[in-house]
Amino acid sequence: MPDLTAEDIQKIKEITSKQIGENVRIAREKKNLTQSELAAMILSDRQYLYKIESGRVGVSVVKLAIIAKALDVDVRELI
Repeated sequence: MPDLTAEDIQKIKEITSKQIGENVRIAREKKNLTQSELAAMILSDRQYLYKIESGRVGVSVVKLAIIAKALDVDVRELI
């Protein structure tokens, strides 16, 4: 089994957060929603959604499922 360094784990977190954020943004734009509109739908604020979309924060599986439901997409499309 390969050893993971702290650096490896950090890179995975950054890449994953950025990719998920990009996928959320693309799905939101396909639905012609603003960040504020989607944020209201998921009972969150626009700043938090901005951080998700820009990859600045990770998103929990539950929150990702909520976003997917609001966008009417399968959660796998956002991963």
